[in-house]
Amino acid sequence: MSLKNPKLLLAIPAIALIFIFMILPITNMVEMSFRTPGISAPFGDAYTTMHYDRILSDGYYWGVLLRSLLTAGAVTLLCLLVSYPIAWHMSKAKGMKAVLLYACIASPLMTGVLVRNFGWMIAAALNGPLNETLLALGIIERPLRLLFTQGLVILALVHVFVPFMVLPINNALRNISPTLIEASSSMGANRREVFRDIILPLSFPGIYPGMILVYVLAVAAYVTPALLGGQMVSYMPTLIIGELTGTFQWPFGSALAIVLSVSTILVVGLFTALTSRLMERSKA
Repeated sequence: MSLKNPKLLLAIPAIALIFIFMILPITNMVEMSFRTPGISAPFGDAYTTMHYDRILSDGYYWGVLLRSLLTAGAVTLLCLLVSYPIAWHMSKAKGMKAVLLYACIASPLMTGVLVRNFGWMIAAALNGPLNETLLALGIIERPLRLLFTQGLVILALVHVFVPFMVLPINNALRNISPTLIEASSSMGANRREVFRDIILPLSFPGIYPGMILVYVLAVAAYVTPALLGGQMVSYMPTLIIGELTGTFQWPFGSALAIVLSVSTILVVGLFTALTSRLMERSKA
């Protein structure tokens, strides 16, 4: 690397960090996924594709993988529906009102993950506040089993991941010039047309990274599915941790992690390809 270009020298620390904490672990995991199972050790000395053959030929793992991807998709869509109105109000707020809104949005991130999930376990218990409220309102006649269900996992993940969707959308909405909205309104466009043709396309640079971020975080979430889903609802991260730390089958756990990573990359790539045209439209 030439000293004539000091900018490249400044990039060395970043490149080193990416290599040490990203490329090196991933390479090690890929290599581990092809190792044979060990007898007295977590892995053997030879190489094999038996772990991938087992995953791809067993419907159980396909089902768990599909559940993980669909759950992450449902969390992402619900976060978008919840976050957009909040981001809109935040973009219009000023002064102390804006500070309070930011504090409310960031509050789930200020609570420990175990405390937050145990709070959900208490709230969703048979005699917890959620069932008592539904019984008091006459919506249900007997307590519902909310704990250890996929619905509760989705609800808890939406609760914690909403800030990751609100903040980029809020930033995009703040960058929309009010003159564009005033001009479109003065030309006869109603509120629905202004939102559809002006606000929504111009806010997509915030929607896109928010959806990608929430989806990746949701598909890799472990603690919330493990505590609130329990043994009744299996997800890929819980299977991977079980193989790595429970049965110490490191090669098979690594193969599960690689399959989950590749599937997530394919979903994100497909989403990017489908939405690239809308992104170009928002930039025009």
